[in-house]
Amino acid sequence: MKGPRHSKRTFPPRGPKTGALWRRSVWLLVTAALVTVAGGQTSTAFTSFHPERREWAFDHLTVHQTTGAVYIGAVNRVYKLSGNLTLLVSHDTGPEDDNKACYPPLIVQPCSEPLVSTNNVNKLLLIDYSQNRLLACGSLYQGVCKLLRLDDLFILVEPSHKKEHYMSSINQTGTMYGVIVPSKGEDATLFIGTAVDGKQDYFPTISSRKLPRDPESSAMLDYELHTDFVSSLIKIPSDTLALVSHFDIYYIYGFASGNFVYFLTVQPETESNMSPGGSSSDHFYTSRIVRLCKDDRKFHSYVSLPVGCVRNGVEYRLLQAAYLAKPGRVLAAALNISAQDDVLFTVFSKGQKQYHRPPDDSALCVFSIRHINARIKERLQSCYQGEGNLELNWLLGKDVPCTKAPVPIDDSFCGLDINQPLGGSQLVTGHTLYEETSAGARCHLPKVYKRLLV
Repeated sequence: MKGPRHSKRTFPPRGPKTGALWRRSVWLLVTAALVTVAGGQTSTAFTSFHPERREWAFDHLTVHQTTGAVYIGAVNRVYKLSGNLTLLVSHDTGPEDDNKACYPPLIVQPCSEPLVSTNNVNKLLLIDYSQNRLLACGSLYQGVCKLLRLDDLFILVEPSHKKEHYMSSINQTGTMYGVIVPSKGEDATLFIGTAVDGKQDYFPTISSRKLPRDPESSAMLDYELHTDFVSSLIKIPSDTLALVSHFDIYYIYGFASGNFVYFLTVQPETESNMSPGGSSSDHFYTSRIVRLCKDDRKFHSYVSLPVGCVRNGVEYRLLQAAYLAKPGRVLAAALNISAQDDVLFTVFSKGQKQYHRPPDDSALCVFSIRHINARIKERLQSCYQGEGNLELNWLLGKDVPCTKAPVPIDDSFCGLDINQPLGGSQLVTGHTLYEETSAGARCHLPKVYKRLLV
């Protein structure tokens, strides 16, 4: 007797240019395709969904945890699909007349720059479950965002009248990531990290913003804290951009776990004695994990450490994709953690050069969040014992020694006004699960089935 047929969800193949962007920002949940074996027979069926134009690449995808609805952020479109990839609603986001040099954007005031029809690349797509809405940010008009109603993608608000509403004008996907942190009975917080494309005066590289329940609130997307002395944001210093050409920080993934928010980034390495010159292709890149406390509006808890994995002497240091999940009992036992602990699955390419054209050699690695937190705690403890420097040269511009202070550092420590922001140079190493010498490994997405990781 044949088993039931299940659909295998597929998306159209990308061309050589869009393929790299696709792998880096979406690495679609297409690997969750179902193949059922019943009665000794395998049954598969394929369904697909295509954009109106082939060049309108898919950039981001998120699946509603309760309804199973699929939301796709694409070039010039946001789509809502059913679980079997039937189109339910399409929302147009572009193209529109624009010029990246228009700041503020022309939707706020006239611009003397020549305007051309410009595609709107989706750079952020997040579900705000508490308010039944979708946050979609694009590349048009200096990176304005929309809040769309989940049911029908109706525009609730498109804030664009002040500088806090402009996220980044860079028109490349795989450069921005956001995390929504809900708060019971209160407004949510949006943590967002983005590449700035040399416009450090306009855009912070990382910030936390207000996400009021009322979409018409005048505080929508305002910084959580913004004074002359302290703010819930970090900007790339102009001196760094003057000394390290093409310096930027690319935000590949982000998530919340426990009391913290995390971002995974890729950026050029900077030495303590930065010197001018060199092209982006000459740079060594480092992948890093950044951690902040959810309730830290002053960013005193900012810690950044390098991450990667090593197998048989080969280093994999160029992060391509990541995904937070539960480990399953077998992997949990191997990592000496609980099956309810969070683990981070990552895909790295080999080496530390050619980030924008990474080598095909890659590895699938896993980190337990417990291990990452332990390494961050060790780094904090050593710095508060007065050992070494803050090691965040791209931001501080020089060696700043750690200050010795008799402060107990526990698992929930959220920083003080000393020894912050804090970096580090000791690699946090993951466990290598799989190596691949072709491009195929970049899109693995693990799932837990029964007690096993698949």
